[in-house]
Amino acid sequence: MEKKLTKTYVVVLLAMVCCMLWGSAFPVIKLGYAEFGIDSSDTASQILFAGCRFFLAGVMSWIFGSAAAKKPLLPKKRSIKKIALLALFQTVLQYIFFYVGLAHCSGVKSSVIDGTSAFICVLLSSLVFRMEKLTPAKIIGCVLGVAGIVVVNLGGELGGGFALNGEGFIFISMLSYAMSTVLIRRFTADGDDPVMLSSLQFMLGGAVMAAAGLIAGGRLTVVTPAGAGLLLYLGFLSAVAYSLWSVLLKYNPVSKVAVFGFMTPICGVLLSALLLGETEQAFSINALAALVLVCAGIYIVNRNPKVKG
Repeated sequence: MEKKLTKTYVVVLLAMVCCMLWGSAFPVIKLGYAEFGIDSSDTASQILFAGCRFFLAGVMSWIFGSAAAKKPLLPKKRSIKKIALLALFQTVLQYIFFYVGLAHCSGVKSSVIDGTSAFICVLLSSLVFRMEKLTPAKIIGCVLGVAGIVVVNLGGELGGGFALNGEGFIFISMLSYAMSTVLIRRFTADGDDPVMLSSLQFMLGGAVMAAAGLIAGGRLTVVTPAGAGLLLYLGFLSAVAYSLWSVLLKYNPVSKVAVFGFMTPICGVLLSALLLGETEQAFSINALAALVLVCAGIYIVNRNPKVKG
């Protein structure tokens, strides 16, 4: 199994499944807000909604993982601190700062800032944690990926200065995601089960976010069957995507996996066109050029799979 999960075509296939699932979250979250009656300015209810989503994701991934392992995925004593750290960085800090920052920053600028997370993952893994070497190919691939995110957002609002509670919070969210990616790689390399870590950190992080949303005054007062279905889907996609991503990080260098993160906003644009009717941006020259740049970046980082690190 380990040899299969290091093959480039397997990494490409599974990473693209993750990106498609994460990309579908953008339009589905918007649809979910509409079904639950959550206003775009109601940050507390958005955090509560996200907390419910991630707690569900944790429960689902724990059940799936336990069934696959034919035994309950129970943490060892040494894993409890790791779960808490992952919950802090991967769920709580990442999404609280993201939701608050998004309320004070344009979607275009948020997408561009968030799109640099794969680059930061590579830099952290190479320069801070010394888990792999920083090569010219990795730098070029990441630069092309960031360029693709910028290109797909050309024509939007990229000016307007810098606000700590806007662009600053989005940047902190992105740093939290990058840190969690490197931590997953380190923890699973130490022998911890990636699905166990992912599921339990989701449950812990989701509970903290739901509590924070409630304390801040958030409420989910309108519940429809369609809304419940959308919430379940969001939990399912997070459970599947993060579990697969964690498994890939266990057996591959961070750079080989993280570079696929550039595909998530591209998938988000295309799926928004399909689900929300936002066709003007999705089927533009910009979107095509962005897709080419991102694919080129992924190819450059992964073109010699025999070279590790």
